[in-house]
Amino acid sequence: MSTATLNRTLLRPTLDVGPVSVALVLIVSGAAYLAEAIAPRQAALFLVGTGAGIVLYHAAFGFTSSWRAMIAERRGEGLRAQMLMLAVTCAIFLPILAHGQIFGVSVRGSVAPVGLSVLVGAFLFGIGMQLGGGCASGTLYTAGGGSVRMLATLFAFVAGSVMGALHMPFWQRTPSFAPISLLSRMGLVASLTVSLFLFGAVAVVSLVMERRHAPSDIRPIPPRTEGAWLRGPWPLVAGALGLAAVNVATLALSGRPWGITSAFALWGSKVLAVLGVNVASWPYWQSTPNAAALRANVLTDVTSVMDIGIMLGALAAAGMAGRFAPLQRVPPKSMVAAVLGGLLLGYGARIAYGCNIGAYFSGIASSSVHGWLWFAAAFIGNGVGTRMRPVFGLRI
Repeated sequence: MSTATLNRTLLRPTLDVGPVSVALVLIVSGAAYLAEAIAPRQAALFLVGTGAGIVLYHAAFGFTSSWRAMIAERRGEGLRAQMLMLAVTCAIFLPILAHGQIFGVSVRGSVAPVGLSVLVGAFLFGIGMQLGGGCASGTLYTAGGGSVRMLATLFAFVAGSVMGALHMPFWQRTPSFAPISLLSRMGLVASLTVSLFLFGAVAVVSLVMERRHAPSDIRPIPPRTEGAWLRGPWPLVAGALGLAAVNVATLALSGRPWGITSAFALWGSKVLAVLGVNVASWPYWQSTPNAAALRANVLTDVTSVMDIGIMLGALAAAGMAGRFAPLQRVPPKSMVAAVLGGLLLGYGARIAYGCNIGAYFSGIASSSVHGWLWFAAAFIGNGVGTRMRPVFGLRI
């Protein structure tokens, strides 16, 4: 064996059989249970969530880290990957939404009101991203991958979501416009053209800023090593296309785009109900769909089973990469930031009608103006959060 081959062998991550085995057992048994007890479609959505967890983990497709790299270092490759993800998804979504159904399933986009609650909520969410160390999808996949700190963020995320649900009537009374869909206002061709133009504009601006900031210091993309498709890391482009496929599959199977954080409010409220709190009396839980979700088995909720799938997919991916290491010592200041960030993430997502997936990704892909407003406010919030990180001993 040559020295180079020996070095590659020694440096290659070792499969961690324990986490992979646990994840596969839970994935297979979970899918079988859902198919039998709920519906085959629910099992399929669970598996789509599992796939999302694998893609997010192996591509390290972090919205938080990508935005911080753009803000602090003017490195825009992650942001451009997000624009590619949005462009591909939008090009598939809008014709389906215009038709109104796919494979016999009626579909609707993620379109929400445009107003103060979106501005404030997305701004708070942006700060929370940098303090908590992840977004909605990032929190799930890193927690599933074994991060103790991100588990703390996730618990606080759930708590913040419940607080946001409790305060939702106040935010619904703040100034706002009715939901605005470019597809409904402009038609298919014009809305798609405008959306693709905006994606391209963001990508071009990020590239110009990157080259002006460090024209001779742009890191080349590292070559893919042997076994990378099984163990990672994947190219950002693969992550972008993989997440686009996840969102399209979610639309086709459930009739609406991918979302994450509504499940957190549901989980937290169900826990409070068990403890004797009358959450059913809250206005948030009195709308017909929300009331039904609160009464039903949590596994009948599409978002919940997909979120569980994300965590199990990330667990499997971490085990395949040999990087599952749950026993981590978290500095006290970092843990405070994780909890504070999680609370801001949960509260902000509820009052802003979604997170980086439900509002930003799915909203913009659905041609909702609220998605673009969310993006702008959250990006500003990320700038504030990035500057706050050193206070908690976090690196910029």
